[in-house]
Amino acid sequence: MSGNRSASEPPVTLEDVEDARERIADVVHRTPLDTSRTFAGMSGAASVGLKLETLQRTGSFKIRGAYNKMSQLSDAEREAGVIASSAGNHAQGVALAGDLLDIDTTIVVPEVTPAAKREATRGYGAEVVVEGDIYERSYEYALERADDGGETFVHPFDDEAIIAGQGTVGLEVLEQYPEIDAVLVSIGGGGLISGIGTVLKARDPDIRVVGVQPEGAAHAKPSLEAGEIRELTDIDTVAEGIADTRMLETTFAIAREVVDTVVGVSDREIASAVTLLAERAKIVAESAGAAPLAAALSDDLDLAGEHVGVVISGGNVNLTEHAELTRTGLHELERYAEARLALDGWPTAVGDVVEIVESEGSELDVLERVRRGSVDEPNRVPVTVGLEGSGPDHLDGVLEALAGLEGVSIVECSLE
Repeated sequence: MSGNRSASEPPVTLEDVEDARERIADVVHRTPLDTSRTFAGMSGAASVGLKLETLQRTGSFKIRGAYNKMSQLSDAEREAGVIASSAGNHAQGVALAGDLLDIDTTIVVPEVTPAAKREATRGYGAEVVVEGDIYERSYEYALERADDGGETFVHPFDDEAIIAGQGTVGLEVLEQYPEIDAVLVSIGGGGLISGIGTVLKARDPDIRVVGVQPEGAAHAKPSLEAGEIRELTDIDTVAEGIADTRMLETTFAIAREVVDTVVGVSDREIASAVTLLAERAKIVAESAGAAPLAAALSDDLDLAGEHVGVVISGGNVNLTEHAELTRTGLHELERYAEARLALDGWPTAVGDVVEIVESEGSELDVLERVRRGSVDEPNRVPVTVGLEGSGPDHLDGVLEALAGLEGVSIVECSLE
C-alpha cells in the first residue's frame, strides 16, 4: 500500500481508507450509530453517539482490517495460508476472512482469551493454538511459526492494510454523525484509532481524537508524551481485548499525528460502563468495547457542549464474565449490596427476608445458607444475600427493614 511513497507521506491516507471501503463493502456491515440522551446527560455532552461495532460480523470491527488485508494477498500467499496472533477479536476477523476467501488460517491466542472467543474462531474453520500467558508471547510464537512454515503473518494492528480497513469505521461515523466534535476510541496496539484518526483529521482537523486505555495497560500516553515507543513489562486489566504492552512503528507514527490526547480508566469504571450499556442502551459490550464510554463518563474529560462519538468496538464476552462485570459495575455505581445475616429460624425466617426485599422494591440477586464462621453465633443460621437497588439510600432502607425483622440481624454488610 505504501511501498511507493516518499518518506514524508503518511503510512495510511484517506484515499487508502476509501479504497478499503470499496474492497470490503460486500462483506462488512455498515453498523448503526445510536445517539443516547442518557449518556449525554451523564457526561455533560451536547450529544453522544454510540458507534455499535458490537453488531459487526464476528462481533467486532476486526473483520474490516482482516478482510482488507487478506483480499489483497497473491495467489501464492493464499495457497501458503495465513497465521495471526490475537487476544480474540482479530482471531475471529482473520478466521472469517479466511473462510470467505478460501484461505487456511491458524490463530495463536494467549491463555487469557475467553473460551467463547476461542470457540467462535474455530467455528469459522481456523486452527486455534493457545500459547503464552499474555498477548506478546502469542505474537512472538506466531512470528516464529510464520518464519518456519512460510505462512503470511496477518498483524492485528501494525499493518497499513489493517489500519485502512479499520479506518472505514471513521468514514461511517462522519456520514452518520456529521456534527461530531470529538471521538473516543480504545487503544490496544493502536490500529483502530490510527485508522479512524486518519479519516477524521483529513476531513476536519478540528475533530478531537481521544484514545482510551485501561490503567493496567496504559502505554500510549507515556509513549506519545516521550515521543518514542514505551513498552510495559506487566499488564493487569480486565480488558483483555486491549491488553497490549505497546504500539509499534506504524501505529505510533500515525497516532503521533492524529491522536489529541489519551486518558486512562480503571477496571471498575469499565465495569460500570459495561453495566450501563446493558441497562440503558441494551448493548452487550466486552470490556475493551466499553472503555470509551467509561472515559466519557469519567471526570478526566471535559465534553461539555460537544457532540461526542463513542466507538463501542466489540461485544465478544461470555455470559459468565458479563454477569461478573455487571455485578462489579453495580457495586461501583453503589447499587448493589452484599450482607451476611443471622437467622433465628431456618427456613421460616427466609420467607420473611424475601418478603421484605420485595416490599422495599429491591431485587434479590443471591440468597444462600453458608458455612458458619467466627463472626456467627453458634445458635443462629448464617445466610448471605445480594441486593440490587436504585442507589445507596434505597439499599440502606432495605437493610434497615431487614434489621428490623424479628429473628434477623445483620452481621456484615458491604455498605457499612
